[in-house]
Amino acid sequence: MKATAERIEKNTVLLEIEVEAEKMDQAMDQAYRKIVKQVNIPGFRRGKAPRFMVERYVGKETLFGEAAEIVVPEAYTEALKETETEPIAQPKIDIVQGEPGKPLIFKATVEVKPEVTLGEYKGLEVKRPSTEVTEEDVNKELERLQNRHARLITVEDGEVQNGDTAIIDFTGYVDGEAFEGGTAENYSLTIGSGTFIPGFEEQLVGVKVGEEKDVNVTFPEDYHAENLAGKPATFKVKVKELKRKELAPLDDEFAKDVSEFDTLEELKNDIRNKLKQTAEEQAKAAVENGAVDAAVANATVEIPEVMVEQKVDQMLNNVNQRLMQQGINLDQYFQYTNTSVDEMRQRMKPDAEKTVRNELVLDAIAKAEKIEASEEEINEELKKIAEYVRQDVEIVRKTLELQGEMGHIIQDIVRRKTVSFLAENAKVIEDTTE
Repeated sequence: MKATAERIEKNTVLLEIEVEAEKMDQAMDQAYRKIVKQVNIPGFRRGKAPRFMVERYVGKETLFGEAAEIVVPEAYTEALKETETEPIAQPKIDIVQGEPGKPLIFKATVEVKPEVTLGEYKGLEVKRPSTEVTEEDVNKELERLQNRHARLITVEDGEVQNGDTAIIDFTGYVDGEAFEGGTAENYSLTIGSGTFIPGFEEQLVGVKVGEEKDVNVTFPEDYHAENLAGKPATFKVKVKELKRKELAPLDDEFAKDVSEFDTLEELKNDIRNKLKQTAEEQAKAAVENGAVDAAVANATVEIPEVMVEQKVDQMLNNVNQRLMQQGINLDQYFQYTNTSVDEMRQRMKPDAEKTVRNELVLDAIAKAEKIEASEEEINEELKKIAEYVRQDVEIVRKTLELQGEMGHIIQDIVRRKTVSFLAENAKVIEDTTE
């Protein structure tokens, strides 16, 4: 097989591929063996007619077309490897020469990855956030732990305070008319949670158990229900019951109750260590992200729209899979949120374009620096996948190979190594700002 590649436009390559006559003859034999089983030719049992009779009956063009369908995909894939062409869409195939006894010649016009012009990507200044853990940080975590294990007690006679859980009845009115979905009884609302419209919860502070209050608010302009967006509303609210958190004292008994430690000091040390670990991980991620952002900012690349749309498709599919794990599908989600797939795609586009740009630049840097995935790294990644899906690692490998996913696994490893390379070669500055 012979193949040549010519860039005819910015992101379009024309491949000219020639397949040997002998290989085409073999494909014609395969096509004959397939078609002879599908047609009834007078005077012959199905599957027993000679090739010349099949050609006469269905036409040489039909036989040749079937043979081309066998040869072209394989030859095209081989030509991509030979010419190091990276397609981003399906090709347009044109047969140039297709006669029995002669080589098959065809052209494939295909949109390819855009060229990336790299700028500086080593020695770039990147800020690293502070990883210091203060006593205040530890105390805040203890406070969260206190609240998580707090006991709710009923307040018989008192006023609503921030953090309380109020059991309320309410009816909402717009233009003096009660609106659909604006009424509830025995609703449990945590004051300060931000669950309701801005201003609603704050106005309940100070209301006594058994009292009623008119709460005046304005629906946000971007409220999901268009008939209410931006409109003023009045809610008639009755506080029927009040519950308040009772916090356990911070002592050794508390530590025993909420952890495996015997003393408060041991619990605090554990919290401090975990906060430090989290801070280190976040700082590492910040350096890596900063190094990538700086390298991408110095590079020049034009993103084809098809790559952005493909990335949006991938993101949309990920959302759908997460929703299905929760027992709903995308159509139900759009119905609940009063949105559409077009709106979601539009919201995803900026992130999709940024991701595609980052990936293209990372791939270009990996190529320039000859960063590759070792067999050991590939095996380690397959081992992790096998453990996650609880399958034998060799079965996972064969499955991924059959699905054509091994290339993506290797690509992910190379990109991660490239991100690490950028971070290791960055000029890291400690961020001392609060």
